[in-house]
Amino acid sequence: MASPRFLESIRESRRRRNALVATPFALIAAVTVVDIIAPPDVHLGPFLVAAPALAASFTGPRMTAFVGVVAVLAQSVVAVSRNSLNDLNHTYQIIALVLISVFVTFFAHLRVRNERAVTQLRSVAEAAQRVVLRPLPARSGPLRISSVYLAAEAEAQIGGDLYAAARTMGGTRLIIGDVRGKGLAAIGEAASVLGAFHALSRQRWLLPDLVAHLETSIAPDPDDTDTAYADGDEEEDPDLAESFVTAAVLDIPDDAAEIRLVSCGHPPPLLLRAGEVIPLDVRTPAPPLGLARLVITEHTAETFGFEAGDTLLLYTDGVIESRDRSGRFYPLRERAASRAGTAPEALLESLCADLLRHAGGRLGDDAALVAIERLPRSG
Repeated sequence: MASPRFLESIRESRRRRNALVATPFALIAAVTVVDIIAPPDVHLGPFLVAAPALAASFTGPRMTAFVGVVAVLAQSVVAVSRNSLNDLNHTYQIIALVLISVFVTFFAHLRVRNERAVTQLRSVAEAAQRVVLRPLPARSGPLRISSVYLAAEAEAQIGGDLYAAARTMGGTRLIIGDVRGKGLAAIGEAASVLGAFHALSRQRWLLPDLVAHLETSIAPDPDDTDTAYADGDEEEDPDLAESFVTAAVLDIPDDAAEIRLVSCGHPPPLLLRAGEVIPLDVRTPAPPLGLARLVITEHTAETFGFEAGDTLLLYTDGVIESRDRSGRFYPLRERAASRAGTAPEALLESLCADLLRHAGGRLGDDAALVAIERLPRSG
C-alpha cells in the first residue's frame, strides 16, 4: 500500500485535473461564438484543434475523444450557420479536426498508460523502502529516538540510505549508512546490511567485531563463480563491481554516559550539548563496508561522552550535500546549533523543513536523519 502522503498527492492531482476539464469546452464555446459572428472571410475553425490537444495533456482518452467530438460538432454548427456545410473549406476543416482528435486521443491513451506504470512503480518502491527500512523505536532504554527519511522523488528510483536500531542486554546499537547508487541494486545492498546488522547486533561481540562481521556478511565472495561475472567480464555491471556502503555503527550503553563509535567512511555524527555542536570525528576511520577487503583493516571503536540531556544527530550525505540555487551546501552544523535543546521529533521536523527550503523543495539525493536524546535517570 502506498503511503498516505503519496495517495493524497494523487488525489490532489486528480482534483486539479478535474478543474481543468472545463477549459477545452470554454475554448470551443468561445471560438464557435466568435466564428459565427465574424465576417464571412474570417475563419476561426482551425483554433478548435487546440481543444482536444489541450484535453490530451491532462485527461484520459475517453474525455479527449469526447472533447474532439464536441469540437467537430461545433465546427459543423459554424458551417451550418454560415449556410456552407458543403463548402470545401469547412469540409477540410472538419476532416482535419477529426484526424487530429483521433491522434491526440491515441497519445492521451499512451500518456495515461505510462502514468499508471510510473504510479505503480512508485507505490512498489515506497512499499519496498518501508519493508527494508523499518521504523526505529521511539524509546530504547534511556534513549528517546526519532528518525526521518526524505526521498529525492526521482520517479520510481529507490535510495540506498539506511538506519536501524537494536536493543541489547545492556544498551542500544544503531547503524546509519548510505549505499553507493540508486535503484533496486541499492535497496538490495541496503537490505543486506540491515539484515546482517539485525542478525549480528544481538550477539555478544564487541563493536569492532560486529563491524568486521558486517563487512564479511556483505562483501562479495571472490571465489563465488555463480554471479553476474561468471564469464569474467566485470564491465557488464560496474555498479556491482564498485558497490560499497558508508556507515556509522554505534553502541550506547544504558549505564555509562558514553558512545562507542566505529565510522566506516561516513560523515561524523553531531553531538548537541548546551547549545554547542560537536562533530564526533574519529581518529582512525575504517573504509566503507565492502571495500575493507581491498586493504588491511582493523576496526577500532572510539569513545565519546554522551550525557543526560545531550542529543546525537546522525545523518547521510544527502543532507550536507544538498545545494541551494547558488550552489551552497546545506550548513547542517549551524542550523542544528540554532535548534539545540529541542526534542528529537521537533529537531528533525525543523531541520527537514529548513533543508527543503534550502534545496528549493526538491533534494538531489535521498537523505536520512536520526536524532537520539539521552534522558535523565528517573528517580
